[in-house]
Amino acid sequence: MPEVLFPLDSAKSFTEQELTGHNRWHPDIPPVAQVRPGQTFRVHCREWFDGAIHNDDSAEDVRDAPLAIVHALSGPFAVRGAEPGDLLVVDILDVGPIPQEDSGPLAGQGWGYTGIFPTGNGGGFLTEQFPDAYKAIWDFSGQRATSRHIPGVGFTGMIHPGLMGTAPSAELLARWNDREGALRATDPDRVPPLSLPPLPDGAILGSLTGADFDRVAAEAARTAPPRENGGNQDIKNMTKGTRVFYPVYVPGGNLSVGDLHFSQGDGEITFCGAIEMGGFVDLHVDLIKDGMTTYGVSENAIFLPGNVAPQYCRWLAFSGISVGLDGRQRYLDSQLAFQRACLHAIDYLTKFGYTPEQAYLILGAAPIEGRFSGVVDIPNSCATVYLPTEIFDVDVRPSAGGPARIDPGRGAPKATF
Repeated sequence: MPEVLFPLDSAKSFTEQELTGHNRWHPDIPPVAQVRPGQTFRVHCREWFDGAIHNDDSAEDVRDAPLAIVHALSGPFAVRGAEPGDLLVVDILDVGPIPQEDSGPLAGQGWGYTGIFPTGNGGGFLTEQFPDAYKAIWDFSGQRATSRHIPGVGFTGMIHPGLMGTAPSAELLARWNDREGALRATDPDRVPPLSLPPLPDGAILGSLTGADFDRVAAEAARTAPPRENGGNQDIKNMTKGTRVFYPVYVPGGNLSVGDLHFSQGDGEITFCGAIEMGGFVDLHVDLIKDGMTTYGVSENAIFLPGNVAPQYCRWLAFSGISVGLDGRQRYLDSQLAFQRACLHAIDYLTKFGYTPEQAYLILGAAPIEGRFSGVVDIPNSCATVYLPTEIFDVDVRPSAGGPARIDPGRGAPKATF
């Protein structure tokens, strides 16, 4: 086993650990360790809410989830010799749930969760249709996930880190804050907000204390969105065997990782749409000197996907176009087209006995494929959602005999404000 450079004790909270991670982006957050190019090491990761979500039959914890504390990130790790302009090469050698802990109160100890976030606390991709909180608990058996809250479905997970990235420079951080602040100013009272401003409340900033902590907490960017440094990209294909190339903006690069997922559908559409868990990730790092200029990778991370995806070969695909539920035509709105494809898939699954919320949770957690299929034929974009039919206990393909009905069981727990 590689050397563990960021250990976590499941009996302690994230801020009580031997090493303190962070939940904001800022160039002045000190590294927890230095690694050399060519080194392999293991990192323990806490699930993104640090144990706030429980293995029970209530959704009140999702409704009240403390967004100010996310994400609980392990790191930063400085890479010796890394300088701005380099590319940091990161290989994901292995990733999985909390080792040797197959039962317990923390997500990753034999179970994980998917949540539909309410509109008043983050919302989701379909928040106008699903404004309340729901939750599904998934049990792990090997690499397979099943849920007591969504009967009749089980699938092989695509285990991956939802969030990994390098630290921004001071200049890049200022650009983030300026442009996201300008966006918020266009509709400052919107719920959910258009972006998240720096928030000192709940900030975790590694070993910083005193005046340095206060300064950084007032400037540091929230970790919710993906940005130029990678960050919360939620790419389900970033599995074991993946190689990622990250831009380096500060000396050392300062790599951080977290937000592990047992599985996820493309888009993570319920906001907490993956199967969230704590666990471990084994990383190998290297450098390409001056790689940002050499390869033109200055504002984005690129990656070679892993090769351990489940081998589903039968799919049922749903399409959507850029016409709203109100019947209004939109011009090449691919986001809307994808929403409509998701809604069509949800409506279809209700014909087999699932509640709309159960179907929505399936699309968030199962390894569905989301694609922009046509983006040039004015005025309609076309987006598609591919649903693997093998994950269901019944045949969900259309037939002359009509849909088979499943017993939806107790359904997904719900909570409202």
